[in-house]
Amino acid sequence: MTTVKTMRVGTCARYLALLSLAACGLAMAETGITPRIEKIAAERCEACHGHDGQGNNAMFPKLGGQNETYLVQQMFNFKSGARRSSVMEPQLADLSGDDISQLAKRFSSRTLVAVANPDNPLKTRGRTLYLEGNPANGVAACYVCHGTAARGGQMLPRLAGQHADYLELQLRRFIERSRTTDQTLMHSVASRMTDEEIRAVSYYLSGLN
Repeated sequence: MTTVKTMRVGTCARYLALLSLAACGLAMAETGITPRIEKIAAERCEACHGHDGQGNNAMFPKLGGQNETYLVQQMFNFKSGARRSSVMEPQLADLSGDDISQLAKRFSSRTLVAVANPDNPLKTRGRTLYLEGNPANGVAACYVCHGTAARGGQMLPRLAGQHADYLELQLRRFIERSRTTDQTLMHSVASRMTDEEIRAVSYYLSGLN
């Protein structure tokens, strides 16, 4: 009886293991993301960006739902040193082009979750600036490049739902010219913005889905 019971337990365990492998294979077939890439994401990306790219640290960008081609472009910029980061460069140094492409595909397929920003004067000011710009100081309307929903394009980032603090940081880096690998148009646009305008548009964008 004990032998029969042991055999049944062993058979059940093997059956469950096969089911698990089958489910893993099905997931890979549907997403194209390999276990190697999931391991890289867990070991190198999760601490700063969160498992699904929804990291809570506003010093690092949300990657979930970001445009895939844009993610590839930025990772190659970090890997080559064209965009400087003492954090990102070593994480990407030994990754192949295929690794980078799969990481971009993985994060872009996740759903970005925006924060619930209540309506207030700052949000209203940010919405106006994003959609209309400010002719008084020559600030162009942001939607012209990034779209009315702030979803960007293949070579332009999605801004909707991003951390407000991160957006503000990047705008200030454009002003300082410490971020130089993107379109230089941003240097001109950001340099015309006041501190209040930078805070307002960043706050507005962080609440968009």
